[in-house]
Amino acid sequence: MLDDPLERLHDAARRTRELARERAATGLGHDDADDDVGTIGTDGAVGFDPFPLLRALHANGVRAVVIGQVAGIMHGSTELTGDLDLLWDGDPAQAPALAAAFASVGARLADDVVLEPAAFLRPKVDFTSPGVGGDCCTPALPWGDLRVREFLDRAMTAVGPGGLEVHYLTRQDLIRMRRAVGRPKDLRRADELERLA
Repeated sequence: MLDDPLERLHDAARRTRELARERAATGLGHDDADDDVGTIGTDGAVGFDPFPLLRALHANGVRAVVIGQVAGIMHGSTELTGDLDLLWDGDPAQAPALAAAFASVGARLADDVVLEPAAFLRPKVDFTSPGVGGDCCTPALPWGDLRVREFLDRAMTAVGPGGLEVHYLTRQDLIRMRRAVGRPKDLRRADELERLA
């Protein structure tokens, strides 16, 4: 297994693109993903590359934390994904930089939401871009008993070429989040993360 979290993600993104290269379009987006298979079974897997958006977030000084299966992959999970889910603190002062990062990669927001700073102050906004789609969430999204603002404070940072910094949940916080959501894929992936620990 690769030791570096960003190398793991590069490798997983490459394998995802290879897997989906010859697949016929399904018309399914990340919100249509099966609760067992996940977004690897959707059109989000075609051309999957989270790095342009991750680099744009870094270049714009945005501290968004990777959650979901991309974070799982960074911790060593072998399951592939077709989306990128993010958590940020929801501070209105940071919203312009967040909007600029998304705009710089040609992202669009779902449901005809205008890509402007105010849009990111919602508890959750869905997005698509040429390389990746997913959710961008704040702690205002109902997370049950989880104190996800504390998850942000504990997040880890992987550093890549050119000083790229990618923030992602700790293994334990990701496991907590997986168990709280409780879909079959989440429980399976939580079990895998516990074995990897």
